[in-house]
Amino acid sequence: MTRTMSRARVARRIAAAAAVGGGGIGLLGVAGVGLLLTEVRLARRTVGVGTSVPPCADGLYGAAFAHRTDRPADRPLLRLGFLGDSTAAGQGVHRPSHTPGALLASGLAAVAELPVELRNVALPGAQSDDLDRQVRLLLKEGPPAPDVCVIMIGANDVTHRMPLARSVRLLSDAVRTLHEAGSQVVVGTCPDLGTIEPVYQPLRWVARRLSRQLAAAQTIGVVQNGGRTVSLGDLLGPEFEDRPRELFGPDNYHPSAEGYATAAMAVLPTLCAALDLWPEEELPSRREGILPVAEAAAQAASEGGTEVTATRAPWALLQRRRRRQLPAPEPAPAGSGPAGAGDTERR
Repeated sequence: MTRTMSRARVARRIAAAAAVGGGGIGLLGVAGVGLLLTEVRLARRTVGVGTSVPPCADGLYGAAFAHRTDRPADRPLLRLGFLGDSTAAGQGVHRPSHTPGALLASGLAAVAELPVELRNVALPGAQSDDLDRQVRLLLKEGPPAPDVCVIMIGANDVTHRMPLARSVRLLSDAVRTLHEAGSQVVVGTCPDLGTIEPVYQPLRWVARRLSRQLAAAQTIGVVQNGGRTVSLGDLLGPEFEDRPRELFGPDNYHPSAEGYATAAMAVLPTLCAALDLWPEEELPSRREGILPVAEAAAQAASEGGTEVTATRAPWALLQRRRRRQLPAPEPAPAGSGPAGAGDTERR
């Protein structure tokens, strides 16, 4: 049995447990727990905590397009919602324009030639059990719901040993709620935690394995509930390993400005495709084909930058879109302040 098929089988089991409300299939077995906990303590001594508040990038991007005379009357602007954890919030950078939300809002505005209103409700330290609060916070400002939402979640589920099935169920519920409210949903699946430089073996191997298992299972849950996924793990993993000083921030855990730009370039094509905005001449650079959703999820977890989109159940389409160079970062909208100001914080 190939590694991909094995991962597909595990992902199916996790997704099935999530679908029936099971919380089993935990992250760690009994064997070796003492050694792994020792490695965790060593890693925490060398990996920065990241206590800084992420910059708030909420506001209007591509404002110059507001003066277009040929703007469609039914779509004067696009609304982009951002949910997730510290990576989605942009922790590790100091300028709002360097956060992934701002980068994607600027890129989406440039492609659509429409203003894009960004609202980011992501919270540093969040696990998937915080997504319900974030979804309610985002939707209470409507109707209408955001045109498209981006979710980046999963790393804290792994490090806090949340059962995989529960993690996937919570994400699936959030995707379904947003989709039913009228939003397109794009999920950047769990990143490769094995790339964090101060983490040593065997924890590095375990973190990588669990990250990929969760990413594959997340893909199944997201696609089955109307969303799309972009695998970030293996796309960013080799690049982050080869250039850690450039792509990781000062805390050695969160991405730097260049690291966030690398992730945003991978997500932007799928974000645009979800809104039927991707230029027809820029077709996917490689069409992987239609596969059973579990096999598609497993292959995507192994090949970063792969988009998975639902077709007719139980099938899914894999495709790799060309990365698009992001426009120059826009300055922060006037009045930007600390992220999540006025929102309930996780203690």
